Order: sequence, then C-alpha cells, then structure tokens
Amino acid sequence: MSLVGLQPSLLDVALPTRLGPLAGRVRRTELAHGAWVDHLPGWVEGSDAVLDTLLADVPWRHERRRMYDRVVDVPRLVAWCSDARRLPHPVLVEARAALSGHYRPELGEDFETAGCCLYRDGRDSVAWHGDTVGRGSTHDTMVAILSFGSPRTLALRPRGGGPTALELALGHGDLVVMGGSCQRTWEHAVPKTARAVGPRVSVQLRPAGVA
Repeated sequence: MSLVGLQPSLLDVALPTRLGPLAGRVRRTELAHGAWVDHLPGWVEGSDAVLDTLLADVPWRHERRRMYDRVVDVPRLVAWCSDARRLPHPVLVEARAALSGHYRPELGEDFETAGCCLYRDGRDSVAWHGDTVGRGSTHDTMVAILSFGSPRTLALRPRGGGPTALELALGHGDLVVMGGSCQRTWEHAVPKTARAVGPRVSVQLRPAGVA
C-alpha cells in the first residue's frame, strides 16, 4: 500500500526494531470511576520498519456502517486478528508477550486478540466510543494500543459527554493502555485534523471476549 505524506522520525529510522523496558517507565494517569490510562512514548524503537510491514502486509478492508437512515463509509481501514501470536511483524508478537507478562498480575489473563486501524490522513477518524462489546460492558478489563506512523490525538472524556479530559499524541512506537473501568465509564476518540499528517496505524491488543 502506498500512502503519501509519511514523515518518518529521524531518530526512529536510525534504531534497530526492538522493545524498550516496561517496568519503571510506564506512567499511569488515574481517572475517575476506577479508570486509568498508562502511557509510554516510544516503547517500540525503530518503529517505522513496523509501519512499513503493517502497510504492506495487513489485509486492510473498508467497512460500511448504518448511520440513522443511510449507510456510510467508516472513515478508516480496519483488520482483525483473532490470534495475536500471528501478527505480521515479530516485534508485535514480542510486544503481546511482554504486555501480557507485565499486566497479568492486574488483568488476570493474557492479551489474546488484535485489531488494527489505518488512519490514512487527517480525514480519517474514530468517533467517541468505549469498547463495550463483550466482557468490557460489565467487567474491568484492558485494551493496549501500539501506534505507528504520524502522531494522532487520542482524546478521552467521561462517558455521557462533556469536555475532553485527557489528550495524548500517539505515533512512532508509542504505547497506551486503558484499564480498570475505562471502557465502561469513559469514552475515547481519534478526531479529524486539518493538519497535513501522514498515515498512522494502531494495533489494539485485547483479552479474549473483549471487543
């Protein structure tokens, strides 16, 4: 897949593709109602090589969705992997194992599935939502997101509306983990932007039964 506008990180290009440490580096932000967000910029070093693989090898597809009285295009491309041990780049498989080991004492299980979203430019987005299909609608869980490519804003606000309470610019190998009650009591979005931005791919790792 060829996409214009990609501006690689000069520091990232010079690094071999590998994971940095997790312990002692992840910064947690406690939110209301038992929710929290962990953030670690640049966890995947040499991440632009991962982006190249994702753009070329993931079977991206368009989705259409009913909105009120019409069917519209979903403003991003998507892909799904029911087994996160079979991701297209070996560092992603390593990341799943590292995240499972790090968060297992809190989560009580491993990350098992992976979903991918491709935001081709600033016109692609995802509206306010929580991942509440499946067990996330009734139980605390976690969703780990790895971001590759041009940074885009991940915004969070309490469920039900109101002003944005937290914004994170995610790209170039950044990690964010939404945990606790975050999927039930908070919403997140990737808003459109008028800025000239290149593609960004997010890889979302989830426990089984969380979608």
